[in-house]
Amino acid sequence: MITITINGKEIKLEKPVTVLEAARANGIKIPALCAHEQLEKYGGCRLCLVEVEKMPRLQTSCTLTVADGMVIKTESENITKARRGVLEFLLINHPLDCPVCDKAGECELQDLVSKYGASAGRFKEEKRKTPESHEDRILARNMERCILCTRCVRMCKDVQGASALTIVERGGKSRMEPFSRESFNCEYCGNCHTVCPVGAILARPNIHNYRPWQIDREVETVCPYCGVGCSFILQVRDESIKRTIPKLGLGLNNGLLCSRGRWGYDFANNPERLKYPLIRKNGKLEQSSWDEALGLIVNKLQTIKNTQGGKAIAGIASPRCTNEDNYVFQKFLRTACQTNNIDSVSRLGFASAQRYFEDILGQGITANMIAGLKNSDVIIVLGGDPTAVNPILGLSVRAAARNGAKIVVIGNAKGLERFKTLKVTPPVFKEADVLEAVLSEIAKVKGPRGEKPAIDKRINELAGKYRTPEISGFNELKELLLSGKSVSIVLGTDIVQRTNGHKALFAVAGITYLLEARLYLLSERANEQGLIDMGCLPDALPGGRPLNINDFRKRFETSWGSSIPSDNGLTLMEIVDASRDKKIKALYVMGENPAFNIPNNPYVKEALSALEFLVVQDIFLTETAEIAHVVLPALSWSEKDGTYTNLERRIQRLRKAVNAPSGMEDWKIISEVSNRMGCKMQYRGTEEIIDEIADISPLYKGLTYDEITKGNCLWPYKGEPLRGVISEIPAAPEKSDDYKGDFYLVPEKLLFHSGTLSRRSSSLNRICPEPSLKIGEGHAQRLGLKDGDNVKIHASDGNLSIKISTDRYIKDNLVFISNNFEGRGVFSLLRYSLDPVTKAPGLEGCEIKIEKA
Repeated sequence: MITITINGKEIKLEKPVTVLEAARANGIKIPALCAHEQLEKYGGCRLCLVEVEKMPRLQTSCTLTVADGMVIKTESENITKARRGVLEFLLINHPLDCPVCDKAGECELQDLVSKYGASAGRFKEEKRKTPESHEDRILARNMERCILCTRCVRMCKDVQGASALTIVERGGKSRMEPFSRESFNCEYCGNCHTVCPVGAILARPNIHNYRPWQIDREVETVCPYCGVGCSFILQVRDESIKRTIPKLGLGLNNGLLCSRGRWGYDFANNPERLKYPLIRKNGKLEQSSWDEALGLIVNKLQTIKNTQGGKAIAGIASPRCTNEDNYVFQKFLRTACQTNNIDSVSRLGFASAQRYFEDILGQGITANMIAGLKNSDVIIVLGGDPTAVNPILGLSVRAAARNGAKIVVIGNAKGLERFKTLKVTPPVFKEADVLEAVLSEIAKVKGPRGEKPAIDKRINELAGKYRTPEISGFNELKELLLSGKSVSIVLGTDIVQRTNGHKALFAVAGITYLLEARLYLLSERANEQGLIDMGCLPDALPGGRPLNINDFRKRFETSWGSSIPSDNGLTLMEIVDASRDKKIKALYVMGENPAFNIPNNPYVKEALSALEFLVVQDIFLTETAEIAHVVLPALSWSEKDGTYTNLERRIQRLRKAVNAPSGMEDWKIISEVSNRMGCKMQYRGTEEIIDEIADISPLYKGLTYDEITKGNCLWPYKGEPLRGVISEIPAAPEKSDDYKGDFYLVPEKLLFHSGTLSRRSSSLNRICPEPSLKIGEGHAQRLGLKDGDNVKIHASDGNLSIKISTDRYIKDNLVFISNNFEGRGVFSLLRYSLDPVTKAPGLEGCEIKIEKA
């Protein structure tokens, strides 16, 4: 125990820290402009000077480590004089433009000058002149205000890991500059903007928009984009979100944000929002009243249920909607509509993978803390780039690398190229073969664990099946895994989206099992885990309880006061097929856009057009809404209360920040339809829905909003996870295909976009305004192409004109297009074949030809 005294206050510390850290931890303020809680010691600004007994001169508290018995003063005449002198030096070149500076009111330099002076400058030389730069699409620079604290540079390099900024020139000409000069051309996380103590880095969407003291209210909530579930504060003025700001100590992101969380909030203010219900009349969608629209929905669903049975009705839930929305939605379908045909686009990857892993390894196998990645000594990344899909999780992988962890990338992950220890590039679409070979090699050394006989049996069947593949890095991969004491596996959906994806999933499960590794599933949308846990699956009830077990089903029937069909329903792709074959007559879509977000768009649109009745409730007129019979305006994430469950299975509060001019909460719309169909849902708010979930589901026993608000509502909560695993590993006949074409098209997960929601964000569209065909640099050169060239790609299902973007890290013959932009999504060109085990669509094998336009 270390005992020190600061300003007469005795402080006891368990471990050595800096004087500045000790003071801040005990509520004692020491001014500092270069020091920041997220950055390493620097000692550049000299404002944190303190007096230490028995030391002859003032000391910088941000670099001085405490020692037992140390006596410190943070305020004195000498200290004040020294700080005033430092501030006077800073003001030599700093412009006195506070009235027009956007940082005014929250500027650290302004606050310190107000407290310490100097009231007047003694230097007569002319201030430096550097033109303000507005050449970047999202960030502006005013280097006349820069005080060279280097917070931005250190944040970008040491925390974000992007290394996009540096200090150029020397002496009085020194300034911060992006390496790409005019434009930042970076990951646009905006974390440099967060830590800048003055108005040197500005957010262009907010310039001259408002002042901090004009904010009406601040609301803590959760990001609506990916499954990490970052927390931030929404600043609201005149019922409009002005900006999002992270906060140290708030949420698992702890003061950091990615580009989507930082800038993408403005989709909620988009003027194209739906404002009133629409009904198709004479082939056109026309404005309607709520009463007319709801009445039509009830009449159509009742008629179809009574004449065709509940199996003729299906529903698609949304990973953008809250737990409460999804719980009420599946309850409505199972009781009022008497159908278990309910699924979501999470079936394309996350839901399929998680179900497979939980079936053989146990419920909760993927419920691992993101912060735990930093403590790993070996991390395997495959199936996607975590720095693009789940950027804050990707930062944990980068942090682990800086801590000495070995990072192995199987496939492509551009955001980890400077952090990887090893990269293994499997033959195209043959990841499963490589992973099974790795598993076999590990099993030879480790032997069976004996805890799960089904897995041991299947691993034994694989052992000896594979020779060591002639792939660069295979032996190093095997040795790294065997030598690792704390192994983590980060898995993206690209691996799942294979016709034999279950083979790769078993290999990953086997490696996880033998090495007792932590398993992380990348999640592209905010509440994929939540909608699964709420029962938006064709074969499971809330809490993951199997539908076909009578005792579980009876419990829900008793609580809901209604029977529930006992047969498992159809999965997402089966719903599409059944719609096209006219076996499904009515489809209710809540907050989703299947016409765009499911592969083989033309086929899906044909299937949806074949429906007798299609209902869509959403906040925009999406591609799916355009062909619906009834469209209902819902509320955005910032306009309602509720909860999300992130990929760690952490339940977090979503809080209403603004009042919507129109629309209704999703759960409230569903409740109204259910009530009119005779199944009563008398909820007065989301808290009552959570109370019902806690009462009915053993997993959520005793769960309350108060518990969730505390911020540590983690798996398994206070409930009872489902015990047991399957006794036999499901398998399917082997398929062998040779992929010898020139190029194969696959989906790209963009850092700056997510689904179709982000295309409505003007800020994200500034950063990334259009799609591109990403191709390896060597392949582009061979075709005589360069960045920005227009090309035409030819696939068996269509053609697309698009610009190319070259990537020197892509070595195989895969080319990438995202599925975000209207009319130019990759899913319009990709057919699929179902994996017979996971029911996920296999997207491999789309051969294309590329020609210069």
